[in-house]
Amino acid sequence: MNATDRTPADLLSSALAADPGRPLVTFYDDATGERVELSVATFANWVAKTANLLQDELSVEPGDRVALLLPAHWQTAVWLLACASVGVVADVGGDPSAADVVVSGPEPEALDAARACSGPRVALALRPLGGRFPQPPEGFADYAVEVPGQGDRFVPYAPVDPEEPALIVAGREFSGAEVVERARAEAPELGLTGPGSRILSGLPYDTWDGLNAGLYAPLATGGSVVLCRNLDRLDGDALDKRVESERVTAIAR
Repeated sequence: MNATDRTPADLLSSALAADPGRPLVTFYDDATGERVELSVATFANWVAKTANLLQDELSVEPGDRVALLLPAHWQTAVWLLACASVGVVADVGGDPSAADVVVSGPEPEALDAARACSGPRVALALRPLGGRFPQPPEGFADYAVEVPGQGDRFVPYAPVDPEEPALIVAGREFSGAEVVERARAEAPELGLTGPGSRILSGLPYDTWDGLNAGLYAPLATGGSVVLCRNLDRLDGDALDKRVESERVTAIAR
């Protein structure tokens, strides 16, 4: 990655310029058997569409807060980078009543909590291949309905300031520059040593460690992540087979 990258969105732009066809996020859900692999280019396209949704349809502006009531999932990773692209604060597990926009998963408790947001509400079905809800939750826009028609290229209306708040997780606030710097600094501890490194992460996204292992550190080092939800349902032999078949070089559990 380029030494001049100052925000997570910069990291993604550099990854796209370097090798758009390589895998970036491979997602497993061991409760459903789902597996999906996204190249840098495919992931970046989802990010661009989601950023356009945020900026043009939801009318967010730099400094606004987006509460993400979502699990560790490839679509959550997309939202994190879309927020970084626009310059809004991604508040992971944050208070919807204090947010300008809320993005919820399909769980009833998450949807109930999300209704405390007085601004726009978006719901994700988290179905395989980004499928839509059979019936959208009342009071929510269905992400899978709204995002396909968005533009494939994103340009922010205002430049993103790397020193402004970009992420809140577990009560800790980070600027975009802090996310990048910390991801780079901690990558070697995770076993991410540069391009070609591939980490399997079963950590949830509700802590910095989970976000870093499951997204930021691989992105900062030119590596990739095998992001596993419900990994506790996998026995040792099956995990060993996954590590081998996915050419994993490091594990975070």
